[in-house]
Amino acid sequence: MTAIAVAATINGEATSFLCEAEETLLDALRDRLGLTGAKEGCGTGDCGACSVVLDGRLVCSCLVLGAEAEGREVETIEGMALGDHLHPLQQKFLDHAALQCGVCTPGFLVAAKALLDQNPSPTEEEVRFGLAGNLCRCTGYDKIVRAVMDAAESMRDGR
Repeated sequence: MTAIAVAATINGEATSFLCEAEETLLDALRDRLGLTGAKEGCGTGDCGACSVVLDGRLVCSCLVLGAEAEGREVETIEGMALGDHLHPLQQKFLDHAALQCGVCTPGFLVAAKALLDQNPSPTEEEVRFGLAGNLCRCTGYDKIVRAVMDAAESMRDGR
């Protein structure tokens, strides 16, 4: 098979990688670039564990080909914190104990950030709807929703 050269902006940095034509963006991120935050939970786009933002739109990276990232912007969980300074969402997930095993956590955080980027003042119903594509088998969803609501308030208040 012939490898495809892809040039994309990933977490704000110009990045190039080679991938096979049938390789998913999830596999390219994990195996080619060492960005292992996104997880393969289902491989069918049903669980949200592999969520990334592609050109401002939340997508399941298991459903996007790596070659489709050519010329595009990709945001992953690895780009969320600024060095050792956690993003408010990450801190609120810790504060509210909104995680357990951690497999789904990166996907929830990326989805929550995408939601708050579009709607900085969501209602609880809007948060639940915005996270509906992400599944968690451990925590239930109440702590996750509270963490997102609290983060939204903190971000609006500039804390």
